[in-house]
Amino acid sequence: MAQNPSSNILIRKLQTISGLGQSDTAILENVAIQEKEYQANADILRDGDQPTLSFVVLDGLIGSTKMTGDGKRQITSFFVPGDIPDLHGLHLSVMDCSFTPLMPSRVGFMRHDALRAICDQHPSIMRVFWRSTVIDAAIYREWVTNVGRRDAYTRMAHILCELIVRLRAVGRIEDHVARLPITQAALGDALGLSTVHVNRVLQDLRRDGLISTVGSRFHATDWAGLIRAGDFDPTYLHQKGR
Repeated sequence: MAQNPSSNILIRKLQTISGLGQSDTAILENVAIQEKEYQANADILRDGDQPTLSFVVLDGLIGSTKMTGDGKRQITSFFVPGDIPDLHGLHLSVMDCSFTPLMPSRVGFMRHDALRAICDQHPSIMRVFWRSTVIDAAIYREWVTNVGRRDAYTRMAHILCELIVRLRAVGRIEDHVARLPITQAALGDALGLSTVHVNRVLQDLRRDGLISTVGSRFHATDWAGLIRAGDFDPTYLHQKGR
């Protein structure tokens, strides 16, 4: 695996949650990354796999997914460019969920032994990786609250707010406008709603002037209103400056 400038998106993401010194940045710039492209719903890792690699999201949107015994899918988190969804795999030998692209996506694989060596030799990078994993857990707790205690309208507004804030932090959107070719079925799997209910809620948000959509183009036309509608407080994302 050769050096790849795609490490820049990883560095940019880590800089949104913690300070990185120049020496740390130089180490991460030289992490060997092997890129691979995936179509939507083509699993990157499956529940039960025993991987020797972790991956960083370079483009697209990845979901962590669980399947029930009767084949129903629950999406438990979204991962945007710069995220390392399976960083916990450094310490857990068996995957307990699957990682699935929710749109055409590109990821970069990094060897576990190389990441462990970096953590052993550079404690400051280890701390940043640990912080990233802890923030993933905070996001998961917020998702449990969202699905378990908010109504469908609020759930949808909340998840859209989260995506906007996370994508904006890594420079993937401007002015609350994003290209999000995510299916209504996937949104339903993330929010515990039927596709019909997802469609109805999106219509309600459009009717109330909070969002507009044209194809895969999404625009939060009333950002303050969307925040209120989603009961959204970004503290749980633990971004620098918040």
